[in-house]
Amino acid sequence: MILYAGKTYDSSEQNRLLDELKDRIPETLAKEPLAPDVVIDAIDKLRQDTLAGKFDELLINLPQDAVESYKAQAAVLLSKDMLRLKLKTELQDTSDYETDGAEGFSRIKVKTMPLGVILHIAAGNMDFLPAYSLAEGLLTGNINILKLPSADDGLSLKLIMQLIEYEPELTDYIYVFDTPSSDVYGMQKMAALSNGISVWGSDIAIDAVRKMAPTGVKLIEWGQKLGFCYVSHLEKQSNADEELVALAEHIANTKQLLCSSCQVIYINSESEEEKKLFAQRFAPLLEEAVGKNKTDEIGVRARDTLVSYTARLKGMLGEEEVSSDVIKKRGCSVIISDNSKLELSPMMCNVLVKNLPEDKLTKVLIESKNYLQTAGLICPDEERGRLTDALIRSGLIRVTKGGNMSAYFPGESHDGDYALRRYIRYVNIEL
Repeated sequence: MILYAGKTYDSSEQNRLLDELKDRIPETLAKEPLAPDVVIDAIDKLRQDTLAGKFDELLINLPQDAVESYKAQAAVLLSKDMLRLKLKTELQDTSDYETDGAEGFSRIKVKTMPLGVILHIAAGNMDFLPAYSLAEGLLTGNINILKLPSADDGLSLKLIMQLIEYEPELTDYIYVFDTPSSDVYGMQKMAALSNGISVWGSDIAIDAVRKMAPTGVKLIEWGQKLGFCYVSHLEKQSNADEELVALAEHIANTKQLLCSSCQVIYINSESEEEKKLFAQRFAPLLEEAVGKNKTDEIGVRARDTLVSYTARLKGMLGEEEVSSDVIKKRGCSVIISDNSKLELSPMMCNVLVKNLPEDKLTKVLIESKNYLQTAGLICPDEERGRLTDALIRSGLIRVTKGGNMSAYFPGESHDGDYALRRYIRYVNIEL
């Protein structure tokens, strides 16, 4: 299904509509840029109706605990005040201004404008990500072409259609296509219409977009990242069990599918015995957390099973390393590894445990410098400042408590950058 000019079309109409879009875009760009308040009003109306239960039937395929969590986040993060705070935080240094000039040189006015047209290629590992990415493009006044991920079940399209119903002015700024990634010709036509391409996904997906993108198009990459938790001196922490329970619940909730999810638990020690004792201590906590978060929904269970068995098969085929030292529990496992490499776990509540003494942090993590994002930190209070600084110097972007690795914090950046700043351009006008 395609959303074009506020109306839906069959996917077979794609090429015709993309040809027409080439003529529609200049007409829209010739108008005054879309005002942020129009977008904010539409999103806030969506928030109010979501909390009132208007879209509950669209969320029926999601686990109930996830729905409750999403609504709780929407209540705060999609409010007018929070959206205005996002604009202020991310674009605080982008207001128009005039330079003082220099002797012998003209003064100039520096003005910010939308990038123009942004093609959003969203990943399917996070619910609502396609709609959220598009909303960021709208907030900066851009025309947005959204390529839906194959895993999208129609939820994104319905929510986006609702935004247009609230604010018809958004019609000329939203175009949604369900183009499969295998349709290279269709993807190239979308890319040719764009000033920037915002791509979420794996290394393979990003490499494919790089090869497809026309020369001069701005690539806005949100690539795959690997999260880990760093655990130091549990014996000195009075709340150690509480911290470990929170970490276990984080793993159970996210299924380790997010960039910020915990794939590896590092122990600040070289002791093999300490590593094994930690694994034995953590395994029952993880099992309990998984039991609390299990679902009876057949689709979710099937997905989880497929992902888990795929990882195991890759290990059997030699595509991924497999440890023989595994503590297996119901619905999860703790894998004791003999190396310190930061790597993707088998996911689905199967976490790796490794040694990594503090003095080797940077040496080990630099090998994964392009994949660093979030580190959970469980340590005594007196070590937190020192270890946080060590992690940041090693390349980490986010340092949180162990249980909050995938939590959202108002005002935070994404992968060390503010998205809205990447969706604008600076214009210089001689005075």
